Amino acid sequence: MSLIPTFFGRSIIVDPLSLDKWDPLEGFPIANPTSSVRETSVFANARIDWKETPEAHVFKVDVPGIKKEEVKVEVEEGRILQISGERSKEQEEKNDQWHCMERSSGKFVRRFRLPENVKMGEIKAAMENGVLTVTVPKEEGKKPEVKAIDISG
Repeated sequence: MSLIPTFFGRSIIVDPLSLDKWDPLEGFPIANPTSSVRETSVFANARIDWKETPEAHVFKVDVPGIKKEEVKVEVEEGRILQISGERSKEQEEKNDQWHCMERSSGKFVRRFRLPENVKMGEIKAAMENGVLTVTVPKEEGKKPEVKAIDISG
């Protein structure tokens, strides 16, 4: 019997100087995870800012190291804006020895329901310095019609 407590067969003592990362779900069947699910979840948190200006809704997505050909911007029925892409894993050579691999790779998908006051046919996207900017113009706001009423009497 060991004096070191264990959790699912693993020691729960954490060595702060250890570079090993323990996956608490390693070895457990989790609803039959496929590699595509794991790949998607790795990079699923593409950072996005969404701001509204008087003229448009502007989405800015951080996608460093991804080419514009690897990113898709689509509009689905029901005014759903979908931004997706994939960062490929770097090819490994047989003689390569990795010392550190922290950059994420895999697929990402982000979806947003757009408001009713947007011009769906005029959406534009541009990529510059690893930032994708999607601009969704707004329809002109209807100015309230003012009608003068004659006062009798």
